[in-house]
Amino acid sequence: MKDQILDILSDIVDDDVESCMTLIDDGILSSLDIIQLIGALNDEFDISIPATEIIPQNFNSVDAMVAMVERLADE
Repeated sequence: MKDQILDILSDIVDDDVESCMTLIDDGILSSLDIIQLIGALNDEFDISIPATEIIPQNFNSVDAMVAMVERLADE
């Protein structure tokens, strides 16, 4: 799953994001990037990310995104 998310991110941003823990805080991901990312994650993992999950903590790192997707996939 982590590799899939990294592939999605590589299509959205040019930076190396694998070990970055501050994708939002450092401005690596813009609000438009987040919208694109949400759509790609929804499609790739057959989930629906609700508005309540669209918070910086869930998108600040690849590991946080993996945790969010796993949690939503289990629901």
